[in-house]
Amino acid sequence: MTMLAWLTQLLEVLAAIAVAPLFVGWISQCRAWLQNKSAPSIWLPYRGIHKLFHKEAVIAEHASPLFRFAPYVVFGSMVCAAAVIPSMSTRLPFSNAADAIALVGLFATARVFLSLAAMDVGTAFGTLGARREMMVGFLAEPALLMVIFVASLISSTTALPAIADHLATQPFALYPSLAFTAVAFVLVLLAENARIPVDNPATHLELTMIHEAMLLEYSARHLALMEWAATLKLFNYACVGFALFAPWGVATEQTQTPLALLAALPLLAAKLVVAGAALAIIETMSAKLRVFRAPEFLATAFLFAVLGLLVNLLLRA
Repeated sequence: MTMLAWLTQLLEVLAAIAVAPLFVGWISQCRAWLQNKSAPSIWLPYRGIHKLFHKEAVIAEHASPLFRFAPYVVFGSMVCAAAVIPSMSTRLPFSNAADAIALVGLFATARVFLSLAAMDVGTAFGTLGARREMMVGFLAEPALLMVIFVASLISSTTALPAIADHLATQPFALYPSLAFTAVAFVLVLLAENARIPVDNPATHLELTMIHEAMLLEYSARHLALMEWAATLKLFNYACVGFALFAPWGVATEQTQTPLALLAALPLLAAKLVVAGAALAIIETMSAKLRVFRAPEFLATAFLFAVLGLLVNLLLRA
């Protein structure tokens, strides 16, 4: 690997860590505009994280070391996931160590530690949120894996950078199988990132919250890391979607030059702007589902992914 490849790897990770809160702030701003509300500052997530890092942590009396250790594992898992997702270039040194299936494993690792930490203190809301989170993950992961399998059949690899490189260098073509899996991926993205209609990240209503219920006992730097990791997860999912369904503009193996990397950065920013606005529109037009309707929502995502797989196997399209 050349020095340029390692610099690209470092740039992608740093960009993900720095831009993820801004992406969430942009979505919140778009939602407020669509609902004719006064929009919060796009920098509000940064201010919240900064404020939490300067507070003193309060730990529950019966918390085990797992409770203190979990935020670092969750945040580290999201950073590792950002290192194997080709957001600006497909030539990444860390891509040789992990493929798309391992990427799903990183997301699962963060979910498991988040759920265990929520149950560790023994509060009713933490346990309730952990159970709901594991239910959502149990149903979302098969749909996500099916989406990746369809893309891997087209490109003959499970490495996400290689998939993006193959799709970006091919002549423009419409793949019906990818159209079905794109719908499935959007549904999984909404469910996995606690967005409407599965969850509402802006509420603390006890009977409906999932993700926020697991963070009620955290404070200060631990809560800051958890919130930052949540923004990183949404950013990572958006970049996975770009790699699978809109890989154009990334620096490929043939165009790995400093000029191509400079061109990929504004293109990534443009994709995030469009994706954030689209997510805001979807959330504004959707109503919050009852918790017991979440399995139906994710079953629909799995069916769309299966349809994409069948179209690919039967029609080679």
